[in-house]
Amino acid sequence: MAIQPKKHIMPVQEPSVRARNFKEVATGYTEELAVAEAQRCLNCKNRPCVEGCPVNIFIPEFISKIKEKDFEGAYRTISLSSSLPAVCGRVCPQETQCESKCTLGIKFEPVGIGRLERFVADYHNVNFQGEVEVPVSNGHKVAVIGSGPSGLTCAGDLAKKGYKVTIFEALHLAGGVLVYGIPEFRLPKEIVKKEVETLKKYGVDVETNVVVGKTLTIDELFEEGYEAVFVGSGAGLPRFMGIPGESLKGVYSANEFLTRANLMKAYKEDSETPIMRAKNVAVVGGGNVAMDAARTALRLGAENVYIVYRRSMEELPARKEEVEHAEEEGIKFEILRNPVEIIGYNNPNDKKDFKNGFVTGIKVRKCELGEPDEKGRRRPVEIEGSEYVIDVDCVIMSIGTSPNPLIKNTTAGLEVNSHGGIIVEESTGKTSKTGVYAGGDAVTGAATVILAMGAGKTAAKAIDEYLTEKNKK
Repeated sequence: MAIQPKKHIMPVQEPSVRARNFKEVATGYTEELAVAEAQRCLNCKNRPCVEGCPVNIFIPEFISKIKEKDFEGAYRTISLSSSLPAVCGRVCPQETQCESKCTLGIKFEPVGIGRLERFVADYHNVNFQGEVEVPVSNGHKVAVIGSGPSGLTCAGDLAKKGYKVTIFEALHLAGGVLVYGIPEFRLPKEIVKKEVETLKKYGVDVETNVVVGKTLTIDELFEEGYEAVFVGSGAGLPRFMGIPGESLKGVYSANEFLTRANLMKAYKEDSETPIMRAKNVAVVGGGNVAMDAARTALRLGAENVYIVYRRSMEELPARKEEVEHAEEEGIKFEILRNPVEIIGYNNPNDKKDFKNGFVTGIKVRKCELGEPDEKGRRRPVEIEGSEYVIDVDCVIMSIGTSPNPLIKNTTAGLEVNSHGGIIVEESTGKTSKTGVYAGGDAVTGAATVILAMGAGKTAAKAIDEYLTEKNKK
């Protein structure tokens, strides 16, 4: 049978429709589409796709199960490596990881691994009626700080080994960046809730509204009988550019803007959380978070939304799929532009400038690409005298985040780097403080969900080995 050269198209809402609602953009494969896509897999003996996956999912094996229409078997195969398949199938950058290694991709489009993972997870969530097999307790307690992807993964892997795990979450809902950062139209929150509920079935306890560093400390966790601690507190401290006008009303960090929309449901009419429903919005940055903020602003009623990015379209760090969806929905790209000032007046009809007034525009300077930087990306070089103003009433800064300093400031003996990231041994996640491990954005700064999961998995293995050895003595 001849192999279809292209992936089977993922069904999606029409751009003009989805741009004004918060329902999931992609509607998912049917059983027929999933089986047809699975049949494109060559089932390579050397399995290069697995090497490209940070959590080493058994990819050819789960795809083979789909070919046989054993969808539940495919889910069980994925679950041997991943605690969050419904999440990964939606938000992982498969195109630069597993799918980039796909042998079929040498000649044709690679197999749609992420689409198949999503299908399998969704099939399980709809159809599985059984109970999970709870492992026998080994009598040991581990604390996990943060319920984002690294924390959930670490907790899940340890719980399956018999540890009594408690997750401590600062917010009122578990899920970390999965609930406050990623919009409903990309990752429905019911899916995150379902994944958390599955972990609870394995015996994981989740305590919300606990701010480690204020409510209690890491040292107090040890005093309460926890034998090891994993820190997966993420990177929620927003960065700003330090340009004039960032204190004006109508300037948000992407973190605040998305948290109001995603976690607090500010887009709903009955929400008690205010959010600006601007007519013209500029989002500064070019990553996935910038795309999320821009597309959220559009769904909140904006007429014009601009992505302001200082490099070219080729250098945009956001996923190709997210950029394509944004373009289809009408997001405008102001490329090779760098903001130099945010402009505002207390009253747009009164040209007297007020320091704490409202945003009325963003002044940008044109750029051109110069020599490559240390990461190999060509540096943007500003062109003097090329400034102009884009008329907007809201500016969202999406230029990165840093780890919150609270934990390192309240934990003696925990070493961090110049960016505030916790320093760990890469192969284990072990920190400078005995019994404390860390992973995800708290270590690396803002990165991908799957890399955070990989770090949680690495730390869980190391914690198990550490406690096994310790309790032999």
